Formats: sequence, structure tokens, C-alpha cells
Amino acid sequence: MVPAIEALREHRYISLETFKKNGEGVRTPVWFAIDGDSLVVFTDGTSYKVKRIRRDPRARVAPCDVRGGLRGPFHEAVAELLEPGPDEDRAYRLLTEKYGWQKRLLDVFSRLGGRTSRRKVIRISFPG
Repeated sequence: MVPAIEALREHRYISLETFKKNGEGVRTPVWFAIDGDSLVVFTDGTSYKVKRIRRDPRARVAPCDVRGGLRGPFHEAVAELLEPGPDEDRAYRLLTEKYGWQKRLLDVFSRLGGRTSRRKVIRISFPG
């Protein structure tokens, strides 16, 4: 198992840091699930973090609380956007298994608000 994943396994949130053109990092607390040797998260496909990942896949992750307060060190990572299909379906299934009723409730409000179709799944891998 990848050491970074072991360090994150017991946490509910990670701080996902992506990078602006000028190199400045932007941190966002997100839900995540473990998928083999990588992590998966979902977000609004129109968010700035998605735009930053499209331009620069470099990322860092660290365990955090719901407000983004760090609970451990950062780990270097690479982020990629998944296309719709079996990998994306698997990611949603893993996230629903981990977050249960909270994820299901969020899904209901997302459907009611018409935001479900804008979602993107991000796979986070660890070099080395």
C-alpha cells in the first residue's frame, strides 16, 4: 500500500491543494475514498480546482478537518479528471459507501438543484 494512503485511511477529509499559474497553492477540504493505490474525490466540474487541474496536474493532499484545518503533513500527488464511465461509477460507489446517508442526501439536493450533471471525479495518484 502507498504510504500516503495509509496516512489518510482513517480520516474523513483531505485538504486538496492545486496550483495557480503563478505557482500559488489553493487548498480545499474535500471528501475522498480510497480506490486501490489512489484516492477519488468529486466536485463541481465548473470549479476553479477543476480548471487548475486541467492546466497543471500537480497536487498535494493532507488530512484535515471539515474546515480545512490540517491534521497531518502534505503528500505530493498527481490529479487527473476522470471521464464518465466505469471508473467514475466506481468512484461514486466508493464515496457513497464511505459517507453513506450524507452522500445520499447531498445527491438528492444536487439533483433538485440540477448540479449533478456538472460533477467531475478527480483521481489522485502518488508518484514513486
